[in-house]
Order: sequence, then C-alpha cells, then structure tokens
Amino acid sequence: MGNITPRRGVCTHRRRGGVEDGGVDTGARDRDGEGRARSARPRDGLGRPLPYGAAGVERQPEGVVRTPEATVREAQRLLDAGMPFHAHEVFEDAWKSGPAEAAPLWRGLAQLAVGLTHAARGNTVGGARLLRRGAASLAGVEGAHGIDVPGLVRWADELAHRVAAGPAGGPAVDPAREAPRLGGGGLE
Repeated sequence: MGNITPRRGVCTHRRRGGVEDGGVDTGARDRDGEGRARSARPRDGLGRPLPYGAAGVERQPEGVVRTPEATVREAQRLLDAGMPFHAHEVFEDAWKSGPAEAAPLWRGLAQLAVGLTHAARGNTVGGARLLRRGAASLAGVEGAHGIDVPGLVRWADELAHRVAAGPAGGPAVDPAREAPRLGGGGLE
C-alpha cells in the first residue's frame, strides 16, 4: 500500500478503515449535524486542536444571533478568560448575522481577537499582522455599543509592536493579561 501522506485538511485520525488502521484514506471528514465539514476534535482555550478523546474547552456554538450588547458582553467574558479564539467566533457571528453597515466593526474586532490568539500561540509574525490589520479595519469605524474603538486601535498597535519585536516562535503573550477592554479606554 505504501506511505500515504494526508492532504491538508483531510481527517486521518484513527477510525475503522483509516490510515492508522492500515486502511485507505478515503478523505472522510468530520461533519456537523447539517453535513458541513467541521472537525469534531476537541480544542484548547486558544482554539488549537487536541487529539480525539482529549478533554478540551467547550466550543462556541456557531451562528448565534445576539444583540450587539450581548455580543460585547460575551466576547469580553471570553477575552477576560484568556480565550480570544472563542471571542473571535462571537464577533464573527455578529459580523455575519448583523446589518451590513456594522460588518466593519465586528470584522475588525474579530481580526484583533485572532491576532491576540496568534500572539498567544507564539506566532509573532501572524499575531502582529492580524493585530495591525484589525486596527486598520477599525481606524475609520465609529464607536458603537459602548466600544472604545480609538482605545482598541491604540491597544492593537502597541501590542503588535511588542509582539513583532519579540523572537519568532518566542514566548507567547498571556491572552488573559493582554486582553483589551472593549469599552472604556481599550486597556485595563
């Protein structure tokens, strides 16, 4: 049968007939209840996949429609808990389910959360890039829902500078300690 190299994005975990069992990689993927590809692997607090069967943190449900105020509260709770990856999913729900004119705000906030996620994982290049991209996305956005947009832009620029100045793959930032305050000054 030879060596099989899994394709990127193809699930090759231990399953009956899977690669590890000597079977053929059929390209089968985990699916959610509606048939969409969605990994069933548990995740850690920074959204990194863990081995099947490992204890992970509860995932954010997708497609939840919240009020803007509930979005800010839930995202802040997750940021404060050191879970920026999960906060990004909350912002993404608001971005996709809200009115088009609000999309730049939620998209920019999602980019900041992903930037913090990458920085916490030790990805200095990606972290700094996404923090800067999020800050640029927010630069022309009016504050709304109690969100201090100018404070968040300053926070993101400052953190991006510190992350970029650190060693590549170097020590990760503590996402709970670095979490921004969404309202009232950007920084705590």
